Amino acid sequence: MNERPIGMFDSGFGGLTVARALIDLAPEEHLVYVGDTGRYPYGPRPQGEVRAFALQISQWLVNEHDVKLVVVACNTASAAALGTLRRLLPVPVVGVIEPGVRAAVRATRNRRVGVIGTVGTIGSGAYQQATANLAVPVELVCAACPGFVEFVERGETRSDQVAVLAERLLAPVRDREIDTLLLGCTHYPFLARTIADVVGRDVVLVSSADETAFEVRDVLARGSIGRSDGPGSLRFFSSGDVGWFREVGGRLFGEELGDVGALAWSEPPDIGDEPAAERSADPGAASV
Repeated sequence: MNERPIGMFDSGFGGLTVARALIDLAPEEHLVYVGDTGRYPYGPRPQGEVRAFALQISQWLVNEHDVKLVVVACNTASAAALGTLRRLLPVPVVGVIEPGVRAAVRATRNRRVGVIGTVGTIGSGAYQQATANLAVPVELVCAACPGFVEFVERGETRSDQVAVLAERLLAPVRDREIDTLLLGCTHYPFLARTIADVVGRDVVLVSSADETAFEVRDVLARGSIGRSDGPGSLRFFSSGDVGWFREVGGRLFGEELGDVGALAWSEPPDIGDEPAAERSADPGAASV
């Protein structure tokens, strides 16, 4: 069990921030990462379709790579499919929403927490539900930030244009006098300096990528399934243009990205019309 890899997937490139955080934290672990760029982006798609994609990728990771744990390194897929995956997969499943929410709630001093994400993630209500599950009196201020992802993937993280966009999109959150801001999209840590310039350096920025890596480490320890010998191996796959994934992914992740394997999907499984933001019975812990 310990020698088996960790499986991770995202609709594209943002999940590479989670992969980067995980290998920095646990470099001895083997990792298999899937960027589903052939069906990217997930945000505008119906949640039932995203759920089917997530199950298809997760089952491929389990069946073809015998992974010991699946990380849903995508906010949209976590909102749509986390409960379904925890119910159907034979391995632990970790998403990016719950770890980030718990960290933000711990960090806040005035109990006003901001959350920014894609239109699909914010509209799903997943962050609102995860916060409610903690039963902590926190005022949550949510804002969608369309356009941020595209700037990151073009490498424009400090341009004048992204600064203007950030000023406009983040003003409603800043004006609510939050003291903690949760970056509810795995692309957003690349914009951390620009975001901090807008909301103020006294606001604590919480990265869902970093917190997810800590959660994975804890799940490995609780299940005694961590690997102790290093270094681990890294394997990357893309369902779209492999060259594009290598170019953008290499810029975001680093030269360790290496070769990228190609994937071609058949029709995703039909799993019916399940609740969009289904949660496990214990929202504070991954299933083991």
